[in-house]
Amino acid sequence: MRPTPRPPSSTVSGLARPLPTAAYDYELPAGRVARYPAERRDGSRLLTLDRRSGAIRHRRFAELAELTRPGDAVILNETRVRAARLVGRKPTGAPGEVLLLRPASPADGEDAQTWVALVRPGGKLKPGRTLEVAEDLAVEILDGTGDGGRLVRLRSDLPIRDALARYGRVPLPPYLEREDEAADRDRYQTVYAAHTGSVAAPTAGLHFTEELLARIEDRGARLGRLTLHVGVGTFRPVDEEDPASHSMHAEWYDLPETTAALVVETRAAGGAVWAVGTTTVRALESAAGAGTAPRPGSGWTDLFIRPGYAFRAVDRLVTNFHLPRSTLLMLVAAFGGHEPVMKAYREAVETGYRFYSYGDAMALL
Repeated sequence: MRPTPRPPSSTVSGLARPLPTAAYDYELPAGRVARYPAERRDGSRLLTLDRRSGAIRHRRFAELAELTRPGDAVILNETRVRAARLVGRKPTGAPGEVLLLRPASPADGEDAQTWVALVRPGGKLKPGRTLEVAEDLAVEILDGTGDGGRLVRLRSDLPIRDALARYGRVPLPPYLEREDEAADRDRYQTVYAAHTGSVAAPTAGLHFTEELLARIEDRGARLGRLTLHVGVGTFRPVDEEDPASHSMHAEWYDLPETTAALVVETRAAGGAVWAVGTTTVRALESAAGAGTAPRPGSGWTDLFIRPGYAFRAVDRLVTNFHLPRSTLLMLVAAFGGHEPVMKAYREAVETGYRFYSYGDAMALL
């Protein structure tokens, strides 16, 4: 499964009653961003929101299995986070870093020498300059990409994937305000991660353990798997006051035939399709397109889901708490209703939930 060379231009879903970006603001007190994960993956808190009644309950994530029913389907995003952050020094001794976004030639996969990347400091790492990461790994800046990025070449005596495994760092979100640590190599991946390609984790999946997945299956629900590689755009807030003016980032997804069939069969039989994370929602809804069911296949999606969107493939959503003014929060508000979701966020703040990538979760039922 390899991405096509270039994302398409942005498309936006229609809105019945547009809301300004300010409608997705909320106050988060200092110290409430989870800088480290819970001791146990499934030990985090779980806020449940009943979309019909608006009722909110407070649980533990380990209780999620009991919320599923026989005949349900739980769909997981199998993407794996790439050790994409390379930190080194220029020939002058000044520090710099490179964040690898994707291979320039998709056919090369993780063995690619040439990559599309972001660099810092952008004003110093211009084409023709080099960043030395280690004695056997250097990054040569080849060209600009027209959107502030860079085309870079990795030079190493090692196979590129081995060099990245040895010297690449976990690209933790900037709001964690810390360097990655050894434990992040495990905890910033889901236990079912299989296909490398993301620069950020599908964070709702971080709460699952093998034991919890087994309990879900024991209750009669089936597991389905797909891949959506999370891009750097997931960290970018909506700056425009009208969300319709926002240029949505594109991400590559692959929906296997078996998972597409599982979704269709589950809904036809009256079961509920659970999407684990906003990334899974985007993949399933993109695969559904203008139809009534997702179709197997792969490609780029820049689907922007916000209130007014008509969901075609998802009945339940498990997700983390997202940043204000983010496209992810807008998607959750589209699924659960703007006011019920914002009310749930206010209650989560008031009752001490931990927020963002390593934080607690919510389930919209």
